[in-house]
Amino acid sequence: MANAMLHQTVGTLHLLSNSGIHCEVGNNSVRLLPKSFKVEVGFSKRGTYSSGERKFSVIQASASQTSLFDPVLSPSNNGTHESRKKSNEAALILIRHGESLWNEKNLFTGCVDVPLTKKGVEEAIEAGKRISNIPVDMIFTSALIRAQMTAMLAMTQHRRKKVPIIMHNESEQARAWSQIYSEDTMKQSIPVIAAWQLNERMYGELQGLNKQETADRFGKEKVHEWRRSYDIPPPNGESLEMCAQRAVAYFKDNIEPQLLSGKNVMIAAHGNSLRSIIMYLDKLTSQEVISLELSTGIPMLYIFKEGKFLRRGSPVAPTEAGVYAYTRRLAQYRQKLDEMLH
Repeated sequence: MANAMLHQTVGTLHLLSNSGIHCEVGNNSVRLLPKSFKVEVGFSKRGTYSSGERKFSVIQASASQTSLFDPVLSPSNNGTHESRKKSNEAALILIRHGESLWNEKNLFTGCVDVPLTKKGVEEAIEAGKRISNIPVDMIFTSALIRAQMTAMLAMTQHRRKKVPIIMHNESEQARAWSQIYSEDTMKQSIPVIAAWQLNERMYGELQGLNKQETADRFGKEKVHEWRRSYDIPPPNGESLEMCAQRAVAYFKDNIEPQLLSGKNVMIAAHGNSLRSIIMYLDKLTSQEVISLELSTGIPMLYIFKEGKFLRRGSPVAPTEAGVYAYTRRLAQYRQKLDEMLH
């Protein structure tokens, strides 16, 4: 990418000055009140669940701008919410996972759940260093371990030292058993949402096959067509077009509303699911997207402002000054980090 710059994301747990902690995660909303110790969890359906003195109310969730963001983003709490509304600016970081064990073996991986290699771990850590001065409020990953490892390892390098925590909403018991009952701990946490819609495209009958042997068997042109065409799927698999339908729909329904509310978001996913999202962000044609290549472990930054996505490029320069394309808000965040940590 010629415009080499930086990408950043923000996950949000919100400190409400007098009323506790408010955390919004996709379609979910969590609020922890310090005095009554009441936890309200919002989902898309209505109902209630009670356990002892703690009541879980299932309500209709919404991505509103009423919650505050990380206090480090502004010099004081006064006017924080108002300035956030006026700027309506958020950072979106995209990271393709690092090398997996099947990447190393030159195998078609697709939706097979394969972990990172040592090199992949190093790539994830390096990606984390490149975004270590950018606020992260929410993290979205695919349901596959290589993307989740990349997100978690990247966050070990962040200067804010918040802990990414995977949200488990698959059942009432999972929600109840994974609750956090410490305000201080919640303030130092970042919600992580895992979604299958962000998975790599499913390669069908090619999954597990060696790429070179497959080319020898079916011919290089046919394999290239399966891998790089927009609307031609491999046998019993997904085309890029099919992958884009699920990935972009999920982005519009679950991630874009968070950006609209001013939250900084990181997405750790895969080559094809991210290509699909970039196609939407950059308004690429089907011909343009098939030539788009994404490096593993290299963050890409978009600034979402006034309803538009502005690409700021990838951080590839050797010095921070040549890498970070700070907006004023991101520069203020970096300054506050310096003041807080030194």
